Amino acid sequence: MEEKSVNKTNSNGYTFLFAVIMVLVVASVLAFTATSLQPIQRENVRQEKMQSILATIGVETDRAGAEELYNQYITEALTLDQNGDVKEDVDAFTVDLAKELKRPVAEQNYPLYIADYEGSKYYIVPLRGNGLWNAIFGYISLKDDVNTIKGATFDHLGETPGLGAEITKEWFKESFSNEKIFDSNGNLIGVSVVKGDIDPSDKEDNKVDAISGATITGDGVSDMISERLQRYLPYFKQQTEIKVATK
Repeated sequence: MEEKSVNKTNSNGYTFLFAVIMVLVVASVLAFTATSLQPIQRENVRQEKMQSILATIGVETDRAGAEELYNQYITEALTLDQNGDVKEDVDAFTVDLAKELKRPVAEQNYPLYIADYEGSKYYIVPLRGNGLWNAIFGYISLKDDVNTIKGATFDHLGETPGLGAEITKEWFKESFSNEKIFDSNGNLIGVSVVKGDIDPSDKEDNKVDAISGATITGDGVSDMISERLQRYLPYFKQQTEIKVATK
């Protein structure tokens, strides 16, 4: 009886030790793999960011070709302060809006990309806000009049497929093309995503048609656009004054 008890104890101890070793080995392999893949993941994110920026001005590319086209068409990447002045010591491309939005407005960095494509100048503003379940984000480009939208791209972290996730679809993004961000009185109000009888051909109403069943996500897009663009108003005013002065 004693011998059987010892063998049983040894068997349990062996099983436990084996399980611990396997857990440690698997954890080590996973940690090593994750660490090894980080540079590749960072590079993919960097290239996808370039893709999104270019998409707002109508330049479509895969990840492999993104950097070449980005360097070709993006002529400036500026970081602005709340007064619209350029901050020379901050790299616009590395600014993380998720972190910036947690800081006081006066301390935030505002990235701005300037493109020259097919003989036209565009201003590209990064966007970030709140959807139904999580963050929504994207980019919006303005034509040289800093009033007319050239294009927009949106993405999300957790919106509902078939509902809020529709903000990534081409039909929704294309609805922003040529919409105005200022109203008839010269107030910057952005573009609202609204339900109702919206005329897609009316580009002076500051409105696009909403996604059915995704009211909260649509409101998030509206708020995100108006809030982010307001932060660039001082810079836009500077550009307008420069244009008037040079005519």
